[in-house]
Amino acid sequence: QVQLVESGGGLVQPGGSLRLSCAASGNIFSINGMGWYRQAPGKERELVARITSGGTTNYADSVKGRFTISRDNAKNTGYLQMNSLKPEDTAVYYCTMGVSNGFRSRDYWGQGTQVTVSS
Repeated sequence: QVQLVESGGGLVQPGGSLRLSCAASGNIFSINGMGWYRQAPGKERELVARITSGGTTNYADSVKGRFTISRDNAKNTGYLQMNSLKPEDTAVYYCTMGVSNGFRSRDYWGQGTQVTVSS
């Protein structure tokens, strides 16, 4: 079994920054892609950013130039650096990873961390 634990959410003023972390633990042989999604009240969950095992990234248009996704493979950890935050970035943020135990791969999700952007 694999667990993903997110941290780093909180309340921040517009224009501020936050750094989210997602640490994986458990029966891990390798981690493939990683991603961050978010879900605002009354809205569907949407992709924010993702990064492949080789480091290729892509972002939602709404966060391009403001958010940066990265990963530390040695620590089995992913990050989402969020700058120039806007009220519309307010949501619960979830990380996901494709994890292999050496025999098969499956996707895992974190429990979510609240990000609130408000003055």
